[in-house]
Amino acid sequence: MMTSRARLVVLIVALGMLVWIIKERSYQVAMLVAAGILYLIWSHFREGTVLMASEAFKKKQYHKARLLLADIKHPEYLRKRRRNYYEFINGSLALQLLDYEAAEHHFQIASRLPFRRPNDKAIILVHLANLNLRKNDYDRVKAYVDVARKLEVSSRIAQIINKIENEIPKE
Repeated sequence: MMTSRARLVVLIVALGMLVWIIKERSYQVAMLVAAGILYLIWSHFREGTVLMASEAFKKKQYHKARLLLADIKHPEYLRKRRRNYYEFINGSLALQLLDYEAAEHHFQIASRLPFRRPNDKAIILVHLANLNLRKNDYDRVKAYVDVARKLEVSSRIAQIINKIENEIPKE
């Protein structure tokens, strides 16, 4: 859990150590340091700062979460289990700013990614249904509600789904 700057500092220190260790002809330790450097680079692209952004988001530190997500330059490289939360948090932050188009875009991407719990997926579908309810696109609202109904959800989410369903005009 490091930002890009922190990773860069650690990388520079590790490279300095690697050079010194190679000069000392301690090749086994050099291999360990090189493996650590490779892991640091791998985790930068595959893990990013999503976990830190998630913690900031839960603490309602939205500006900090926004900055941590902005630190990720290539979200397409994130693991699926990280990308889903990246998109969910970005969508939620866009909703905070009343940017409904961006929110829908991020929730659309998140809806296609796997989540650990079906309830998390249902929350995203509820957000999408709400966004389309604002646009009076009732066919899409009904489609999202139908998919959310098929998932195993908490009673709170089930109540929200019922409320959204009641707001769809009967034809």
